[in-house]
Amino acid sequence: MAKELWEMTLEELWGLFPIILKEYNTAYPKWYEIEKEKLVENFDDGTIVRISHIGSTAVPGIISKPTVDILMEISSRSNISLITDKLKSMKWGLMNFSKKPIFRQTYSKGYTKYGFEEKVYHLHVRYADNWSELYFRDYLIEHPEVAKEYVDLKMQLKEKYEHNRDAYTDAKEEFISKYSEIAKIQYKERYKITPV
Repeated sequence: MAKELWEMTLEELWGLFPIILKEYNTAYPKWYEIEKEKLVENFDDGTIVRISHIGSTAVPGIISKPTVDILMEISSRSNISLITDKLKSMKWGLMNFSKKPIFRQTYSKGYTKYGFEEKVYHLHVRYADNWSELYFRDYLIEHPEVAKEYVDLKMQLKEKYEHNRDAYTDAKEEFISKYSEIAKIQYKERYKITPV
């Protein structure tokens, strides 16, 4: 009988959920919209300041992990315990949580003790701010040559870190930071938001 996810070691989890890169799926935007609607419905009290599709599945045409990343920006006055309870009741599993240096929560859907479901999601809950992920997404969409470089990098890293998700993510950081900073200069204050 398969172990429950919470019983598995990190190595077992990485073995069960390796880095998989797939061709772009035109259903990704629809998958995002389905979950976005549910979130907006369940948090109709002003908790959500902005909600966005981020990550590689938000960039049409590029190879990516088949995981739809959603950034849910919340008011700094939000009750975190209530948000956590509500998301858990919506079948989101809390993957990690940190308060320092900044508040971040990451939830997931689509992970089972037998492997990935067809639809896999990560939900990033943060206080509303000028997040780099929004700029990086736009830059890749508007600069296909940089998007291709990013795909090439991911393909190389997948070979090296197929069963080490943390190392795979860390190894992309320099590239992402470089182009996020360029995008922030080019797009100026496109995603600046007044803290609430």
